[in-house]
Amino acid sequence: MGLFNGLMGNATDANHDKVRKDLENVLLPDEKIELAYKLVRDLVVFTEYRLIVVDKQGMTGKKTDYKTFPYKSISRFSVETSGHFDLDAELKIYISGALEPAQTLLFRKDDSINAIQKALAAGIMK
Repeated sequence: MGLFNGLMGNATDANHDKVRKDLENVLLPDEKIELAYKLVRDLVVFTEYRLIVVDKQGMTGKKTDYKTFPYKSISRFSVETSGHFDLDAELKIYISGALEPAQTLLFRKDDSINAIQKALAAGIMK
């Protein structure tokens, strides 16, 4: 069911060992991955220090955009849950001093958004 959920836009738990290997040039040597979610080809990774959003681009996914948000720079976030007609749940991340969200992530109706919201709250409350 994991592949089907990924194709439908649902976030699925990502294997931490595979994520560590994929992000070996991004992660610090001792940086611990706390949560990782795969969203089709993209990744949302929570470490002990930061949130990393990996956006695979293009047809082949060879071009990759890595965004790092240190928890201390995240001033707030908002979560809009899905409804009957609007099936997407939305997470918006704001950084200090910005009026517009620095990152918006869309999820289909699932429980991952709740776990992501808790992880983000725990990260910025440190």
